[in-house]
Amino acid sequence: IADPLRISSVQAVARLQAIGIKVIMLTGDNLATAQAIAREAGIAHFRAEVLPQHKAEEVQKIKAQGTVVGMVGDGINDAPALAAADISFAIGAGSDVAIEAADITLMRNDLNSVADAISLSRATLGKIRQNLFFAFIYNILGIPLAAFGLLSPVIAGAAMAFSSVSVISNALLLKRWRPASTAP
Repeated sequence: IADPLRISSVQAVARLQAIGIKVIMLTGDNLATAQAIAREAGIAHFRAEVLPQHKAEEVQKIKAQGTVVGMVGDGINDAPALAAADISFAIGAGSDVAIEAADITLMRNDLNSVADAISLSRATLGKIRQNLFFAFIYNILGIPLAAFGLLSPVIAGAAMAFSSVSVISNALLLKRWRPASTAP
């Protein structure tokens, strides 16, 4: 007897693997059940018969290998592992303990939200890097010119204002981001 596989699990696992994330399933289910679920979901690596108190230990073992660990869970038994992970996601319909222990609570009861959250995070970091680049370019060009008196204070002020506007405008482009799981 096993919990039924969530409808979105196969697609979510495939999306996570496509963006370079190694998916490992930790479950308290017996080996035969875990193999069947892992095979159905497309998960190559799993650990079965893991007691709730040992899930956090498994997370620590994986972290000790130098891997950044993300954990997804929805139950009380997942809370210690959620707290031990580098980044953790609680399913919004999960237990209050799991939601409290997790870093991110997914509002939809859909595992594709994990890939969406990672995608949004990467897009945000990309915008931060772009904005830092633009700010450094303005300063690298503007400060020496101003220091040598080649840039009037009025033009320097206008350049700084334009720098701020360009950074904000670039950040606002994140409003165009849409989760792949809801894309047409």
